This record gives sequence, C-alpha cells and structure tokens, in this order.
Amino acid sequence: MKPLSRVATLLVLAVAVLPLAARARPLAAQQPDSARQFSRDTIAADSVKPPLTPARAFLYSFIAPGLGQSILGRHKAAAGFLLVEAISAIMIRESAADVHEARRIQDDTIVNSYVDGLGQPSLQVAAPQFNGAYVHARQAHVEDWIALLVANHLLAGVDAFVAANLWDVGAHLGLRLAPGSATMTASLKLR
Repeated sequence: MKPLSRVATLLVLAVAVLPLAARARPLAAQQPDSARQFSRDTIAADSVKPPLTPARAFLYSFIAPGLGQSILGRHKAAAGFLLVEAISAIMIRESAADVHEARRIQDDTIVNSYVDGLGQPSLQVAAPQFNGAYVHARQAHVEDWIALLVANHLLAGVDAFVAANLWDVGAHLGLRLAPGSATMTASLKLR
C-alpha cells in the first residue's frame, strides 16, 4: 500500500470512530463540582461588580477609544468613539497632504499671457497665488484634527471611567410624544 493511501485510510477510520468515542460516556455519569459551592449572596454581590475598575476602564479607553466601553457592554458608545477616531485619523492624513501640496506650490506663478496688449511677444505672469498664509491655514487644519483626536481620547477615557463607576445604577429614560405635548420619564434604581 502506498503511504498516501495509508494516511487516507487512517483518516477515514478516525472520522468513523470519533462519533462512537463521543457517545462512550453518557451525560448522567458527569458529577457536579463539589468544591465550588456558591450562595445566593455571593452571586448577587458579584453581579453588580463592573468587569473593569474605573481606573482601568479610563486607561483602556484613553489608549484605544471604545475599548473600555466595549468591555462594559456599551457597544453604541464604543462605536461612536471608534468612528470619531477613524474620521480624525483619515482627516489628519488628508490635511497633511494638503499642507504638502500648499508648500509645493507656494512660490509658483501662473502665466496669464504670452503676448502683451500690443500683440508683441511678452510673458505676462501673475503674482504667486498661494502665499505663506495659505500654507499656515492648511497647517491649522492639521492642528484642528489632532486636537479632535486628543479630545476623543480624553472623552472616551472619562466616559469609560464614569460608566464603570455607575455600573450598578440602572437608569432608564423615556420620551413619549403625543400631539401637542411631549413627556419625558426617568426611573432610577440600584441593582
């Protein structure tokens, strides 16, 4: 028998034997772990602890906006912070490309005409259209996007810190709209 056919035969036998091996031990033979016994008080006390401490939640979200919120189960907030992070990073790159382009064409001149008013050959050029103010404005755009990125990191960290501190507070807000009126309801209960 060739080595390849032996491997194929062993593989077919293994696939045929696996379901039999899985049924070898019935579920009734399994015993609960007697070393782990919980009281209702232990389970209730553990259920109100956040998965992250407030300081760790701040650190996680400060380093990677949305991470702390995701761990705390606030997925919409995490998506919002992640969206702002992505937009800021993309716009920083685009604005930096604009600065590069502005610096490149800063001293360029534009040819208006190759003849003068009398029809004689003469090069007529305009003053440079893009000066230092144009470059400075583009640099300000980059700085603005960097400021938004830093603010997003700080706000994400603070939001995660507050969310971890208020983990055991169950607050529900509601808004009921009716023709000619609006009613806002709020309920607050500790878990």
